[in-house]
Amino acid sequence: MGTDDLPETLAGLLSGIQRLMRRNLRTGVEQPPLRGAEVELLRLVRASPGIGVSAAARELFLAGNSVSTLVNQLTRRGLLRRETGQDRRSARLLLTPEAETRLNLWHERRITLVKEQLELLAVQDRDALEAAIPALRRLADGLEATLVER
Repeated sequence: MGTDDLPETLAGLLSGIQRLMRRNLRTGVEQPPLRGAEVELLRLVRASPGIGVSAAARELFLAGNSVSTLVNQLTRRGLLRRETGQDRRSARLLLTPEAETRLNLWHERRITLVKEQLELLAVQDRDALEAAIPALRRLADGLEATLVER
């Protein structure tokens, strides 16, 4: 593979891996599956309990009305709670115990899935993946910086 092919190959592999992980994680789950944006919002609320809708929209680089829609859906499904903020016009978002349980289960299943697949690889492949992690982190940081600049 030449350097000209690297961007397309890497982008395709990363999105393909993510898609395959989601499909694997959806199998055997009794509850309705959560979409990617829903999981992202739940993970953000877990990391920042009490975050408001506007702040969540900024953090996720989504429109406020999109996050409001997600909040309404997740609230109806019993995964998010809204508490009135100090100024009575804003809402603070909090996870429900069910959401905590689902996120914990999802995290455990995701780690197990990747661990099982890594164990099937040759040692050289595992070493190569480990060696690539710093470069992948810098790529992610660069992509995030690009979003902030726009």
